[in-house]
Amino acid sequence: MTTTTTTATTTGTSISATSRSAGPADPVGADLVRTLRQLKLGQMTSTLPERLVLARQQKMSHAAFLELILSDEITRRESRSAMLRARTAGLDPTMRLDTWDELDDLTYDRALLSDLATLRFTDAGNGVLVLGPVGVGKTHVACALGHIAIRRRLTVHAARADKLFTRLRAARLDNTLDAEVRKLARVDMLILDDFALKPLDATETNDFYELVVERHRRASTIVTSNREPAEWLTMMSDALLAQSAVDRLTSGAHTLIIEGPSYRQRHPHRRADIDHQGGQQ
Repeated sequence: MTTTTTTATTTGTSISATSRSAGPADPVGADLVRTLRQLKLGQMTSTLPERLVLARQQKMSHAAFLELILSDEITRRESRSAMLRARTAGLDPTMRLDTWDELDDLTYDRALLSDLATLRFTDAGNGVLVLGPVGVGKTHVACALGHIAIRRRLTVHAARADKLFTRLRAARLDNTLDAEVRKLARVDMLILDDFALKPLDATETNDFYELVVERHRRASTIVTSNREPAEWLTMMSDALLAQSAVDRLTSGAHTLIIEGPSYRQRHPHRRADIDHQGGQQ
């Protein structure tokens, strides 16, 4: 059964070309469409005609054909589920690893990025620091790792650091801070984008410390920043809390440094789109 399905699925990657050479796709009757919709399988009607052609060409058994179309449905549902979970997580849908521009004028450890894409760092709850100047794609890399995590059924939350601290400040005002911190502490992968872009006041420094302590060695945190961790210390109002938080965050963390010209300068015609999306920080 497995061998038959693998062959059919591989051939199915060129269904359109195959069906064109074999003539028109098999029509799907109204009764069958109605039945599929009653079973909440209505999306199957978009690929079923081509699959029928494929089954006839390859003389597939009934069991193999059934397995093929059900595999299609599983793939559709998993893709839709991942898309919805990524949206809820705050991930930019365009910032994936397959859309990452590996340009020659960007300098970074490609072997490290490949290793990070395996998400092995999440097994031990280690963090990732993505550092570099403005516009080199730090946000893109962090979001790409988030999308991989979503596909692997990990929980993800991505937010710009200043907006997250604003949310925590509001939670403090309506006495929901503890619940908000607990929720963020339980997330498998927390992405803090543009950290330490501007100084953190006493409240923000304290909230950062609490988040890091709650997540230390329990869950992975990805931080993107234009500054080195040593500079973070000078950006926070409480030196002791800052030192304690940064020490925990950087301990065991993987550091990916990206250097090169700004993406906005390389692609000026797309600047408006990037700025609207939050930038490739």
